[in-house]
Amino acid sequence: MQSVDAHAKPRRAARPHGDHELVVASYNVHKCMGTDGRFEPGRIASVIAELDADVVAIQEADKRFGRRHGLLDLEALEKEAGLTHIPTSERPHGHGWHGNALFLRRGEVRAMRRLALPGAEPRGALVVDLDLPAGPLRLVAAHLGLLRRSRRWQVRSILDAIEHGPRLPILLVGDFNEWRPGRKSSLHELRPVFGPLSHAHFSFPSYFPVVALDRVIGSPGLVTAMEVHDSTLARVASDHLPLKATIDIPAALREMHGNEQLVLSEAGE
Repeated sequence: MQSVDAHAKPRRAARPHGDHELVVASYNVHKCMGTDGRFEPGRIASVIAELDADVVAIQEADKRFGRRHGLLDLEALEKEAGLTHIPTSERPHGHGWHGNALFLRRGEVRAMRRLALPGAEPRGALVVDLDLPAGPLRLVAAHLGLLRRSRRWQVRSILDAIEHGPRLPILLVGDFNEWRPGRKSSLHELRPVFGPLSHAHFSFPSYFPVVALDRVIGSPGLVTAMEVHDSTLARVASDHLPLKATIDIPAALREMHGNEQLVLSEAGE
């Protein structure tokens, strides 16, 4: 266990008003390469500080080839954003698992699984059980493939993985590389678990966002607000804009337990 201290359309995200709410963000940092062609990890850290988030999942945190060492400025992220890096890489100098990195402000990691996702290119996901100030949460951080067929396989692999372990509210975040709505979407099989999926938060490309590649998808009742972080710095720091959401873990737990009681009541009739 690792300790760290540091179905309506969701409303616009805001800083939580109490201990029952948290802000979670997802950000594809494009290996810290900006739309101006400059490699600036410090600039990425400044954008993440703007988010004022409690939990941050990052995609493309490492080099993809060779030693695959980490590209983030961990010291700047801790100093500017108050976030502590959770080791997820199996490589000594890596920052993430297949580029998926995780940062916490406060909380404990109860369990973590690294998924090697199927498909034509190397992709991965993290399944992390967290004990946060607002309650327990299963966070799935993923970067899905470029091919629709691969993404469908990857979604099925994630759905299988989240069924293991204790029942917890689930938050699925990351760059899903999917812009299609409805049945044509490779994410369609998520609907029975998470309900209708929003396609309203355009995050790519950062300088003129027209597609919703990045997602934050939660168990019923979990996500209460969501927004794309569209600042002047974010538009140039990466080719994606960050996506952040306010979550209410106690509300999701109440909904889970209420559904369980309903099933037991109907079974007893």
